[in-house]
Amino acid sequence: MMGPDVLIVGLGPAGAAAAEAAARAGVRVLAVDRRTEAGRPVQCAEFVPGMLDQELGALDTVTNQRIGRMETFLEDASGDATPDFKGRMIDRAAFDATLVARAVAAGAECRFGAPLRALDATGTATLADGTRLAPHIVVGADGPRSPCGRAIGSVNRELVETRQVRVRLLRPHDATDIFLSAEIPGGYAWLFPQGDEANLGIGANPAARARLKPLLDGLHARLADEGRVGRDVLGFTGGAIPVGGLVRLTGRLGEVPVLLAGDAGGLANPVTGAGIAAAVQTGRLAGRAATAWLAGAAAALDDYSEEVEEVFGPALVRALRRRRDLLARYAEGGPDRAALRRGWIAYPEYWAA
Repeated sequence: MMGPDVLIVGLGPAGAAAAEAAARAGVRVLAVDRRTEAGRPVQCAEFVPGMLDQELGALDTVTNQRIGRMETFLEDASGDATPDFKGRMIDRAAFDATLVARAVAAGAECRFGAPLRALDATGTATLADGTRLAPHIVVGADGPRSPCGRAIGSVNRELVETRQVRVRLLRPHDATDIFLSAEIPGGYAWLFPQGDEANLGIGANPAARARLKPLLDGLHARLADEGRVGRDVLGFTGGAIPVGGLVRLTGRLGEVPVLLAGDAGGLANPVTGAGIAAAVQTGRLAGRAATAWLAGAAAALDDYSEEVEEVFGPALVRALRRRRDLLARYAEGGPDRAALRRGWIAYPEYWAA
C-alpha cells in the first residue's frame, strides 16, 4: 500500500487549496478526484465575491467580467438595487485548473480520473482502479454528498437541487440578478452575466425538483421577450448544494483523522448557496491543520474546527435561521412579500435581530 502523509479527496477549490497548503509545508500529499480534468463539468453559477481577491490575488486571468451590484426582483416587481456588491464572474474550469496548478507547483501529486471507491474503518482508502492507500490523515473536500463525511458519520442532510442554462446576453450588464418568488421553495432564480453570455439558473428544495425546468423555462422566455437574453440554450448544467449549515468537521477512522472542508463540511451559505470563497479558505485551513497534526500538534484538529466555526459560524447560523423561517411559511400557505424580503441578504430585514 502507498502511504501519503495527507490524502485529499476532491480537487475542487477546497481540495486544491488544501493540497497546496499541505505541500508547501513539505509533507507528502496525494490528491485524487473522480473527474477527468479540473473544474469540468462546471456545476456552478461562477460568481465569487471581492473578498477572494485578498485570499488568492491574481484572478484576472480567470475573470470573464467584473460585477458591481446586485439587482433583486421580488415576485414580478421591478428590481431593488444593492450598490457596491462587488465581485467577479469567473471561468470556473480555468479557476479550478489554476488552483490545481498551484498545488502541483508546491509539490502535491494530483490525480484525476481516480475515484475513491471506499474509505474503511481503519482509514485505508481504495481507489476505483484497486490502488490501496494508507494515509496518515485525510482531508475530505469531496462535495455535498461527501463519501469522506459519510465514512465518519458527518453528512449534509439538507440540499437544494439546481438547474442552469447558458444563454446569450443581448445587452451589457454588470449586476447579479436575483429572482425571488413563493413559487421557488427553498431557493431562488438568477441571471449572472458572463460578458456576451450569461448563466441563467434556479435552485429549490429536492421536493420541487420536477418544477425546476418549467420555472426556468418560464423565466428564460420572459427575459427573452424583454430583449435581455437570446432564446437559444448554449449549455446546461446542474447539481446539489448543501444548505443545512456546518456539519461536524473532524472525525477518526481508527487512528486516521479525517477533516472536512468546503461543501463537504456544509460551508455553503444556506440562503445564497455561495461556497467558493469558503471552500478556498477552509481548504487552506484544513491543509495547514493536517500538517500541524503530522508535526505533533495534537490540538490542531480541534483548532481547525474552532477556527472555521469562529469565522463562518455566525453568518451560517443567521442564514440557516432565515431559511428555516421562510420554509416554515409554506405550512401556512406560502411566504408573502415581507417574508421573502426577510429571507434575502439584499434587504435590511435579513440583517435585523
